[in-house]
Amino acid sequence: MQSNNLTYQGNPYTKYQQFLYTLIKCLHDKGCEYRRIAHKLNKWNVKTTRGKAWFNTSVSSVLKRKHERDVRIEQIRHKEYPIKIGKFSIKYYTY
Repeated sequence: MQSNNLTYQGNPYTKYQQFLYTLIKCLHDKGCEYRRIAHKLNKWNVKTTRGKAWFNTSVSSVLKRKHERDVRIEQIRHKEYPIKIGKFSIKYYTY
């Protein structure tokens, strides 16, 4: 049997990380560029999960990594494989 579903299935994101992603995604969907989003987050005194200031690269990284994770979970982790039954036997040897 083959499976890619051997990882922890809980929610690895904290509530703060989910809040950040939702906020960034909302601003991006409204047409804001990464630099402008970073400027707004810094102006609102919203820190990264590590307590740092925002840059355009960190904003794009949040969106990029979330998208990559969603694709990986959907296409790779939950991929179903056909069942293959092969020859299997157990032999006991006594010495």
